[in-house]
Amino acid sequence: MTPLILILVLGGLVVLAIYDIAQKRHAVLRNFPIIGHLRYLLEMVGPELRQYIVTSNDEERPFSRDQRSWIYASAKGQNNYSGFGTDNDLERSSNYLIIKHDTLQRPEDGTADADGVARGSDRYLLPCARVLGGRRGRRLAFRPRSVVGVSGMSFGSLSAAAVEAMNRGAEIAGCLHNTGEGGVASYHLNGGELIWQLGTGYFGARAPDGGFDRAEFMEKVDAHPIRAVEIKLSQGAKPGLGGVLPAEKVTAEIAAIRGVELGRSVVSPHYHREFSCVDGMLDFVEELAESSGLPVGIKSAVGQLGFWEELAEHMAEEDRGVDFISIDGGEGGTGAAPFSFADHVALPFKVAFSRVYRVFAERGVNQNVVWIGSGKLGFPQTASVAFSLGADMIAVGREAMMAVGCIQAQRCHTGHCPTGVATQNRWLVRGLDPTSKAGRLANYVVTLRKELKLISRACGVPHPALLTADHLEVLDGHFHGNSIRETFGYREDWGIPTGADVDELLA
Repeated sequence: MTPLILILVLGGLVVLAIYDIAQKRHAVLRNFPIIGHLRYLLEMVGPELRQYIVTSNDEERPFSRDQRSWIYASAKGQNNYSGFGTDNDLERSSNYLIIKHDTLQRPEDGTADADGVARGSDRYLLPCARVLGGRRGRRLAFRPRSVVGVSGMSFGSLSAAAVEAMNRGAEIAGCLHNTGEGGVASYHLNGGELIWQLGTGYFGARAPDGGFDRAEFMEKVDAHPIRAVEIKLSQGAKPGLGGVLPAEKVTAEIAAIRGVELGRSVVSPHYHREFSCVDGMLDFVEELAESSGLPVGIKSAVGQLGFWEELAEHMAEEDRGVDFISIDGGEGGTGAAPFSFADHVALPFKVAFSRVYRVFAERGVNQNVVWIGSGKLGFPQTASVAFSLGADMIAVGREAMMAVGCIQAQRCHTGHCPTGVATQNRWLVRGLDPTSKAGRLANYVVTLRKELKLISRACGVPHPALLTADHLEVLDGHFHGNSIRETFGYREDWGIPTGADVDELLA
C-alpha cells in the first residue's frame, strides 16, 4: 500500500471515528467508534448466517430475532411487516397461538383510518377500560390514557440516560412510567406521569433505620407527577429475593435518591417491614391511599396461592382492598438473579395470571380491581392473550429497553451494557442520547397500541379489553386446538370488564 493510500485510509478512519463519537442516533457507534460498524454489518447479513449456519429467526432467547426486529423497526418508524408468509410450523408447533378473526367485521363508521383502526389522534391513544381507583372511590382516581405502560425499572439498574429517554417517551406517547423500586429521580421528571413503586427498601421514602418514612412519602407525592403507588411484593426477575445494588454502583447521586449510605452495597430485604400478613398489608394500602388520595396497588410474581386466596376473601368481606394488581410472570426481567431463581421460581405469566384471576372471580371481586399484566407481553399477539385473560393494561420492560437501544447483550448484571442502557459507566452511558431514544420509545408504544387496535377490530370488538377467552385458540401440534377459555378453565363471563366506567368509555 502506497503512503498516499495509507494516509487516505487512516484519514478516513479518523473522520469516521469523529463522526461516530459526535452523532447521537446510535449508542453502539458512540461508545465503540469504527468497530461498532461491524455489529451493523453482522446484523445486515445475520439472516443469511443464521439460515445456513446458526439458528432460525425464532430460536434465540429470551427474545427471538423476529421479536427484536419488530421492536427495532417499530421504534424507528420503519417497515415492521413481514413477507412471503409465516416461517413458523403452524401444524406441528405445540402451544401455538391463533387469533380467531370475525369474517364480517367492520370498522366504526367515520372513525377509522385506512387500516380500519379508530384513531382520534396520530398517537392511537387507547385508554384503559377501567378507572384506576374508581371502584374504591380514591380522591385522585383517573382513567389511564394508555393500556400500555412502561414497567418498573429503577434508576441504578438502568442508566440516567435510559430512564430519561423512557420518561420523555412516555410523555410523548401518553402512557404511564413506573419508577421501579429505586425511588423518584430527576430523570423521571421529564413530562411522563409516574407510578411510584415502593419495594421492601422503601427507597425515596426510607427512614434511617430502613423502615418507611410517611412524612417523606407525602413530600414526594406532593412534589412529583405521581398518579398511583405500587407496592412491590416480588417480581419475575427475582421472585422471592430482595434486590442488591453493589457498592461500586452506589454513586453519590443514587445514594441521595435512595436515602442510603454512599459506598456500601444496598440490599433490599425479601420481606416488607411495614406488614407481615394480608391484614397488615391492607391497613398499609388504605393508609397510603387515604393520606395521598392516590390509587394504591400491588405487584407480585406468583407461587403459592394462599396469599391471593386470603386477599380475595378480605376484599369480598370488607371495604379494604387494593386498587390494582400487577401480575409479573416468572419469565424474568431486567433484574439480576441467581440462575435457579431466574429459571425455576415463580409461574410463567399466563399460568400465574389465570390462577390469580380465577381466585378473585370465584369470590366475585374480579371486577373491583384493575388488572395489569407483565412478562414478555410487549407484542400484539402476547398482549392480546393477556387482555383475553382479564388484563386491563400491560406493562413493558425489556421491550422498552430494546426500544431505547438494548441489543440483548445480556450483560445487565455486569455493569458493562454496551449500549448504555443498563450501566452506570459514564463512557457507555454517553452513547445513549435521551432525546432521540425518547422518540423511539414513543414510536414503539404507539405502534403496539395501533396493532392491538387492529387485532381487536379484526375480532369484531372495539377495544382489546373486550377480547374474550374464546377469541384465541391454542394448537397442540396434533391437528387439534383449545380456546384460551378451555385451556385455562375460564367461565364464559370471566375476563371481560364490566361497570359504569367501562360503559362510559365504550359509549
